[in-house]
Amino acid sequence: MPNRQPPAPSLALPGLASGSPVPAPRFTEPADRPPGPYARLLCAPGVRAFAAGALLTRLPMGMFSVSAVIMIAGSRGSYALAGAVTATGLAVTALVAPRTARLVDRHGQARVAVPAAVLAVLGSLALVLCVRLDAPDWTLFAAYAATATTPNTGGMSRARWAHLHRGDPAALHTANSFEQTADELGFMLGPVAAALLCSALFPEAGTLIGAALLLCGVLVFTAQRATEPPVAPRRTGARSLLRAPGTVPLLLVFLAAGTVFGALEISALAHLEGPWAGAVLGLQALGSRAAGLLYGTLRPARSPAARLTLWLAAMTALLTLPALTARTGSAVLLAVALTAAGAATAPAMVTAMTLVQRLTPAERLNEGMTLAVTAILGGIAAGSAAAGWTAEHLGAVHGYALPVAAAALACALTGPVRRHERALDHRALPARRDPGPTAGERGRPGLTGDDRD
Repeated sequence: MPNRQPPAPSLALPGLASGSPVPAPRFTEPADRPPGPYARLLCAPGVRAFAAGALLTRLPMGMFSVSAVIMIAGSRGSYALAGAVTATGLAVTALVAPRTARLVDRHGQARVAVPAAVLAVLGSLALVLCVRLDAPDWTLFAAYAATATTPNTGGMSRARWAHLHRGDPAALHTANSFEQTADELGFMLGPVAAALLCSALFPEAGTLIGAALLLCGVLVFTAQRATEPPVAPRRTGARSLLRAPGTVPLLLVFLAAGTVFGALEISALAHLEGPWAGAVLGLQALGSRAAGLLYGTLRPARSPAARLTLWLAAMTALLTLPALTARTGSAVLLAVALTAAGAATAPAMVTAMTLVQRLTPAERLNEGMTLAVTAILGGIAAGSAAAGWTAEHLGAVHGYALPVAAAALACALTGPVRRHERALDHRALPARRDPGPTAGERGRPGLTGDDRD
């Protein structure tokens, strides 16, 4: 039975795993392709390797801050100093990460991510030395700030999926769901791994092992050159992405969503205390991951902006459940409520990332993804601070109202995003971003630019 040409560009050619990036990798779909969207997503040469590398780098992302707090507080006896160091590192990351992503877009993932990861690892090693040698406090700030060059492999991985499946919205939707689940898995397991390593081995173990995992993961990820998006020619005088239509409203949505995550975590920790807090938050993350994986198997019909509004509205409604059950004093009811609330989290974030891919020019996709992640991190910091103040001055139970308000704000902010998406549909953006039909597509009658993108 002869092979047939698939309707959209998909996966990398087997013979180019170690060569230079290719502009539009394609493959001939086998007749016995694996069942299920996730199995089909990961069946191509090079895909599993870069996905494994991206997964490996996500664990240290959740380890570094917790490891630094444990290491610094144990050595200097000051949680205030430890918190100030990590907060400064987060602020520096917010400034440096978009610029690192811009370099990735201009020069390629492999050429930028590896030296950026090496600099971040050197910063982690410098922090360990400063703590061990009892160096002045200012050196801790300087060393931890150097880790801000950590490359955003989650954004680079999404950029690869967008390149490989640019004409297949269904496969791209599944890929975004996979990436969101990977993000949440790393941020859930990272702090646990850091705490276990620092307590079972020695205080610096979390930082050292996290640095090793980061470097290994980046090397594995960037070694897969066949799936790397090509570097697009950069137009002179290109304006900031923050001035692009729809970008600022969408980043505000991510900021509000990050506030939900930060406020919910601190409120639960302050309310429950002890081992129950970790178990309850784990259930919330489990509900989110399960919903994200299930969402990836569906084929949504609405526009991404309309779906985002619906999912954020659902998140707002479901977050009222923890706010109500927290007043009952039952940890079991609260765990059930948080698990239910997590069911809308991953679908909302998957849809939001899909909008980033839609509104951001292809040649600046890594920068757009990194801006979104930076907005989430900023929201987490703001939500954590607000929930901490609320728990201390008003009571931990009142902190559960903050995620509800932040989710409602995020839902309201999708209005401008929907308007920009409708305006985008009336412009010839697919023709501007589409490099043209491949040889297989030119032989199929009736295929338009809209069908390919």
